[in-house]
Amino acid sequence: MISFVWEPGLPLPAGTGGSENYTIGQVRELTRRGLAAQVVTIGVGAADGRDDFPGIPFRSLAGVDQVVTLDGIVVFVTDFPVVATPRTAYQFLHVPPPLRDRHRARMLDQTRDRGLIATSNFAAGLWADFLDVDLATVRVVYPFAEPCFARQPRTPTTRATRVLYAGRLSPEKGIYTLLAMLHSDLIASDLELTFTATTSGADKPQGAIIHQLLQAHPAIRVVPARKTPAAMAALMAEHDVVLMPSNSQYWHETFGIVSVEAQHAGCRVVASDDGGLPETDCGTITLVPPDNAEALAQGLLRAMALGPATPADRTSAAARFTVGQSVDDLLAVFARPLPATPATVVRELEAIAILPLAAPTRPSQSAPAGAL
Repeated sequence: MISFVWEPGLPLPAGTGGSENYTIGQVRELTRRGLAAQVVTIGVGAADGRDDFPGIPFRSLAGVDQVVTLDGIVVFVTDFPVVATPRTAYQFLHVPPPLRDRHRARMLDQTRDRGLIATSNFAAGLWADFLDVDLATVRVVYPFAEPCFARQPRTPTTRATRVLYAGRLSPEKGIYTLLAMLHSDLIASDLELTFTATTSGADKPQGAIIHQLLQAHPAIRVVPARKTPAAMAALMAEHDVVLMPSNSQYWHETFGIVSVEAQHAGCRVVASDDGGLPETDCGTITLVPPDNAEALAQGLLRAMALGPATPADRTSAAARFTVGQSVDDLLAVFARPLPATPATVVRELEAIAILPLAAPTRPSQSAPAGAL
């Protein structure tokens, strides 16, 4: 059994982010292959999101101490406190390390005795530096686009270029850079551009404020968040360009699953040249400097000048970052011996430090000449 353990006290939400899609997609693919896998939630009972994911096995535990009862491989998907497990567990590193020092000790404690899995080479390096461990100890298992994105029929192109912002309504996702771009003289007067955003993240305090801003903006159409990959694929297939203006001032996107999904759906992507986003290149991405509304506007114009992605572009994109490739990589991580965890390294160094010092050796004296 492979158990993907969600953050205590929270249900697994549908349609709110890459971590959720990553987890559900891997469980679905493992189950399809006949391998036992499940999502484990803590302290929320049956109201843990399972109703939004038909066919996905869920198990609810009353408290974090019950994780010790899980047989097989335990994978902590998100932030999870120190807890006993029958064998060394794994920790997915879906987000950047904490920014504030007051959170550093907690994160060091949580990860110090777990196998580490990052979602990009960028993220692996970021976490290796933060945890002060060798880069080789952090495995990389890339996210993926579900098959429905590549299979979704596209809506015929129109005279207007249809632009979609599909990220969460949160500052780190670059939404304010997008809003600033709309006032650029390169964009504001272009009547052949339409903009759409979803309500993903509007249930959070910051998202609720941003949602109101978007609703008040005459240039943006706001549509309900999509809660399934198929629904998101259909929305993307109605658009020509997907924008991903990540904020790099205090947040670095560790991968950017929306970029891969959009390219599989036949969209061009304009994304910040920051974090793991450059690694999402499936052939139809345009990278621009982050936190720069002018650069985002120019990148959008460059993408438009390239014209719609061709069927050949889409076929090529769909061959990269598949769920099959991701699960193959994950199983390969499980099959290899775990590298030394940070806690193991510390214990070994401490053991060396308390060894008694060897007695100094006295240099041998040469026999006097002619003594033999």
